[in-house]
Parts: sequence; C-alpha cells; structure tokens
Amino acid sequence: MHAALAGMGAILAFKLLFNPAFHPLEHFLGSQEHEGEWRILLNLLGLLLGFAILAKHFEESRVPLGFVLLVMVFVLSSFLDNIAAAMIGGAMAFVVFRGRVHVGYLAALVAASNAGGAGSVVGDTTTTMMWIEGVPALEVVRAYLAAVPALLIFGVAGALKQDRFQRITKDAPEGVEIEWRRVFVVALILAGTIATNVLLDFPAVGVWVAILLGATFTRTPWSELRHAVRGTIFLLALLSCASMMPVDQLPGASWPTAPGLGFVSAVFDNIPLTKLALEQNGYHWGMLA
Repeated sequence: MHAALAGMGAILAFKLLFNPAFHPLEHFLGSQEHEGEWRILLNLLGLLLGFAILAKHFEESRVPLGFVLLVMVFVLSSFLDNIAAAMIGGAMAFVVFRGRVHVGYLAALVAASNAGGAGSVVGDTTTTMMWIEGVPALEVVRAYLAAVPALLIFGVAGALKQDRFQRITKDAPEGVEIEWRRVFVVALILAGTIATNVLLDFPAVGVWVAILLGATFTRTPWSELRHAVRGTIFLLALLSCASMMPVDQLPGASWPTAPGLGFVSAVFDNIPLTKLALEQNGYHWGMLA
C-alpha cells in the first residue's frame, strides 16, 4: 500500500512539473470536456469494501458445496470476488481433505477462482470495471469460451494430484444448518449491484443499500471493512496511477497486445492494466478478461 501511494505521489509530482496541460482537480473531479476519475474510483471503493462483507456473509452461511470443489469455486467466483472464492475454497479443502492439501491443488483452486470470474461482470474487479465503463455484460461472457476448457485441463490435473496425495472425505459433517438469512443478503447484494448499474450506472449504491437492509435482520460483519481497507487503498492508488499514464504512447489494441497484457498480469496487478486498456479502448473484452 505504501509503495502504491508513493508511486502515485511521484507520478502526480512528475505530471505537475513537466506537463503544463495537466490539472489534477480537472483530472479527478472532471470538467465540461472531461468526466473525471472520481466516478470509477468511488464506485470501486464501494464495491471492494462491500464485496468483502458479501464474502463474509457467504462464508458464514454454511452452504454445503459438495465434492466437486474446483467446479464449485469456479461457479462461486462468477458472483463473488475471486480472492474471496479462493479463500472459501481453500478453507473447505482443508476440511474435506483432513488438513492435507497438495500445493498443486491449491494452485488449481486459485486458477479456478480466476477463471470463474473472467466472464462475469460481478465476479472480478477487472470485469466489473469494464461493466462500469459501459462494456456490455454479454461481451465479457465470451471469456468463458477460454475459461471453461482451462478449468477442464488444470482441474482434472489438480484433482488427480490431490487424490493421490489425500482422498476427499465422503461423509458430510452432521448438524450443519444453512444460514438462509445470510444467503438472502448475498442474493440481495448481487441483485442491487446489477439493478443500480443498469438504472444509475453506479453499482456501489446497490451494494451498500443491500448491506444496510441486510443489517436490519441479520448480523453484519462490519469488522471485515477494517481488513479490506489497506487492500482497497492499494488498488485505488494503482488505478489512479494508471489513469495518469500517457496511453497514446503505448502499443495500440491488437491481437498481440491482448495476450501480452495477460502475461504482464502474471507479475503485475491486473486492475491498473485493465484501466489502461479501457483508456485505450478497441480491445476484444472477452479475450482481455
């Protein structure tokens, strides 16, 4: 987080010193000619903090997810943030494999959570950013043409490795009751996200209205906000850095640059990379996702 904030400060100082046309208030708050970055930054602030509460609600709902764990994590990440889906999948794997989880299977869990969110505009921060910027949800869904075959490849390999290492527990634990109120809050948050993005072009509003409504009939895990703040500030700082980049000097959108961004995202956060791509425009969004 400190590195991201320092980098944002350095870029801002550079722009102020060497680019007379740059006006920070106009860049972030907008003007008649320029909308400003405040909208997407405020949206992501609300979504990232709100989805942290959503993930905790789902985790505490005690929904039994069966034995096809990788497929379930894939499905989970289509409507939960992929980090949350991977953490929930890891916690379940620890139980059903009696504490003996192979590192290859953990890698498959992470891959499943990333692949599952690739084609959903509510399952991954990057695809949500595309949605906020006006990319149709059906264009992003095309990512599943690659994500589903990928799941079949790494999922089978990871499951076979884990099966040789430690077999799954076949008997479900007794006495586990589903917290239907929490399941309802999760559904309410997702419905609110979609409705307010369509009606107001501001999905964060729907997330927080649903969270506050849910707080009237079930306990809300407000403590999750404290854990999510640092990561949220980090990502917003990176996004602000990306918004100040001279995108006209980058390679244009083409078939080599899209997979190139994919390889770069293996070692660099994908949120600012998505922001750069959105600034450039012209990409096949399903492929980029």
